[in-house]
Amino acid sequence: MADALKAQGNKAFAAKDFEVAIDKFSQAIEVEPTNHVLYSNRSGAYASLKNFDKALEDANKTTEIKPDWAKGWGRKGAALHGTGDLGKVKLQSVKGQVGANDAFEEALKLDPANAQAKSGLTAVQRAIDNEAARDGAGGGMGGLGNMFNDPNMIQKLANNPKTSSLLADPSFMAKLQKLKQNPNSIGEEMRDPRFLQVMSVMLGIDMSFGGAGDAAGGGPGADTAREVEEDVPMPDARPSSAKPANPTKAPEPEPEPEPEDEDAIAKKKAKEEAEAEKKLGTENYKKRQFDAAIEHYNKAWDLHKDITYLTNLSAAQFEKGDYQGAIGTCEKAIEEGREVLADFKIIAKAFGRIGTSYEKLGDLPKAILNYQKSLTEHRTPEILNKLRASEKAQIKAEKESYINPEEADKARELGNQKFKEADWPGAVEAYSEMTKRAPDDPRGYSNRAAALIKLMTFPGAVGDCDEAIKKDPKFVRAYLRKAQALFAMKEYNKCIDVCAEATAHDEGGKNAREIEQQSQKALQAQFSGREGETEEQTMERIQRDPDVSQFNAENIRSTILATTDLSA
Repeated sequence: MADALKAQGNKAFAAKDFEVAIDKFSQAIEVEPTNHVLYSNRSGAYASLKNFDKALEDANKTTEIKPDWAKGWGRKGAALHGTGDLGKVKLQSVKGQVGANDAFEEALKLDPANAQAKSGLTAVQRAIDNEAARDGAGGGMGGLGNMFNDPNMIQKLANNPKTSSLLADPSFMAKLQKLKQNPNSIGEEMRDPRFLQVMSVMLGIDMSFGGAGDAAGGGPGADTAREVEEDVPMPDARPSSAKPANPTKAPEPEPEPEPEDEDAIAKKKAKEEAEAEKKLGTENYKKRQFDAAIEHYNKAWDLHKDITYLTNLSAAQFEKGDYQGAIGTCEKAIEEGREVLADFKIIAKAFGRIGTSYEKLGDLPKAILNYQKSLTEHRTPEILNKLRASEKAQIKAEKESYINPEEADKARELGNQKFKEADWPGAVEAYSEMTKRAPDDPRGYSNRAAALIKLMTFPGAVGDCDEAIKKDPKFVRAYLRKAQALFAMKEYNKCIDVCAEATAHDEGGKNAREIEQQSQKALQAQFSGREGETEEQTMERIQRDPDVSQFNAENIRSTILATTDLSA
């Protein structure tokens, strides 16, 4: 979780969205409050926003957690530079008084090759030089004393022939170090003529007195010495009468997030080892050596937390037949994936495998639920087909589990009772229950058709009769009730046809009288409806008959085909 937030913070930092970077690093710190890299990165983000006080707080926390880390001292130096605390006090001198110069020097002690610390120290020393020049122009012994804190002093003395030999004298170097630490003692040391030479070189003027050649103002030696002194680069020297220069603050080095540290290197190595274990697991999986594959995938997960290792592990468990184990592994993968904001496709894959495992275990409701969750994460044709097949299987299973002949008989008796009481809706409800309890019994559909006829729901009654006939083509009662419904709908021709079908299936003629009565009734109604009909009305009625229309259409089509010369 912290690594993912750190990565998001680094990405925002690179995009110069420092507010977002600070937010992500802060969330990561809540997860891992002892991770020095997170404080360092947030310090860099604060420094980029010029909020150097906050940057310094995080830099101090970084050096507190890991005092031997050069990068932390570099962060501290940058923050102190931003606050204006350049620092002229050494780390060992006064406890708690650490300036930017001191912090960068400490960083270089820990890591002499640290480029950021080098550039930071150069910027701080340039600022110190400018400040020293400004102080020197104001006159007084303090200005002269500050010249001994010039970071380029040793180089200047070594480049001048008058003073280069002095650097080999330990007693001189001790006095020089004393002046650097306590500039106020310069009056005491001025009795040593060597320091006049030092000041002559540092200020770029001739401060030697009493020499014969110098007094006469002649001699090639004096001219040469003067030339050498004038050639010594003194960028910070200013005449006492000159206007103090406005010191220009060097730009702070651009902070940057930590690319890698010891922990990151260790994690990288662990991931490489985990990938090797995953590769071995996949090889064994392809060979259907599932136990070996499971072992390697487990090792990969122990080395590095990547949920693809868990999904691979669940696949091996599924193929082995350990469906409960596969479900548990996938649930763990989903939980871990949510924490690290994993790819939704991987989460969908885990839900899909859970659904398949539950389907293998015969738990269709849970299989359907997990298929639906998988499609919510990422829609794929494979999971969609599995969902539809499971839903169909679930409906079929529910119907089959509901079948109970004893309960069907009870529902039929209840329906008969309701029918006798003229409670037609109650009868329909009871007969519907019977069709669910005994879906292959035609009596339930036929009885419900009788109740629907009473409710004048004739199309529904015809449909129930058709279903009853489908279950048992010899069930004559269904034909008779269908004929009744068609008669009520004034479909007399169809009613007569159904009566003919009933006669064909009436074994022994048990229902012949009832069938004949229904057929005659339909014929009488048909003829009575045509009584007094003119020839034109008869033709219109015939044309409206769907059977006649179909017959005419077929005749016309046949005529067209017969008269068309296809050979042309």
